[in-house]
Amino acid sequence: MTISHTRRVAVAQGLTSQTPRYGFNMRLNVHHLGDSHGEPLLAIHGVTSHGLRYQEFVKLAAPDRHVISVDLRGHGRSGGAPPWDVITHLDDLLETLDAEGVEEAVDVMGHSFGGLLALSLVTLAPELVRRAVLLDPAIALPVDYCADRARDTIAFQGWESLEQALAEREASVAPHGHHFVPAEIAEHVELCADGRYRARFLPAAAVTAWSEMAHAAPIPEEARPVLILRALNDNYVQDDTLLAPLGAALGDKLEVVGLDSAHMIYWEAPEAAAAEIRRFLA
Repeated sequence: MTISHTRRVAVAQGLTSQTPRYGFNMRLNVHHLGDSHGEPLLAIHGVTSHGLRYQEFVKLAAPDRHVISVDLRGHGRSGGAPPWDVITHLDDLLETLDAEGVEEAVDVMGHSFGGLLALSLVTLAPELVRRAVLLDPAIALPVDYCADRARDTIAFQGWESLEQALAEREASVAPHGHHFVPAEIAEHVELCADGRYRARFLPAAAVTAWSEMAHAAPIPEEARPVLILRALNDNYVQDDTLLAPLGAALGDKLEVVGLDSAHMIYWEAPEAAAAEIRRFLA
């Protein structure tokens, strides 16, 4: 079954209670990582992030795969037009896979909000997904937490200098993840018209994503193998709102592995995370 057909099915299912889109889907900016001749792996980043965030991690986790790592709508170097809800992101992803010539079901990897999108693909377009890897997915989070993060996004005024951006970003991750930060700043931070530096994402898209992360978890009716890598030093993966209902639905097709890491697993525990991914996708 081709991706084009699957995309139509997914949109039809997902929009049953939503306003029709009438062609809002877009082809996303794509970063081709890993082995261009390898089996495709769709990589989906988290909110406020970008597709090149996976560049170094892929060398450990999937060096033999053709990793199609996208910039989501409103992030990185992709277009920013609304809407920014989950269904539109899914349609963008499937449109992009169509444009890339991918016609078979693929493995999918998503971090944080990208984990929500990956699980939503499993739920709404199971014909598309072979297996899914969720890196500390941000799904069915506490409402107050999502509201606080949305307010923080709106209030943030940017950095006065690249040095300030670098220092604050390093402070947000464990010391052994600091060497990833300079490349992150170079790719994802830009000088804005008001003279301040900001990351390449639309605040409105991020606020919408935080709203989506407060919804109940999407639970697949057609099981696919799912690996969740859970950051044990953070609180994104919820037992009652995610693991319990997902485990009930997927049974032994769900694996949950805890890692000694905070939320930025691919920076703070890259070797351990990569080993689990290689095992799961072997």
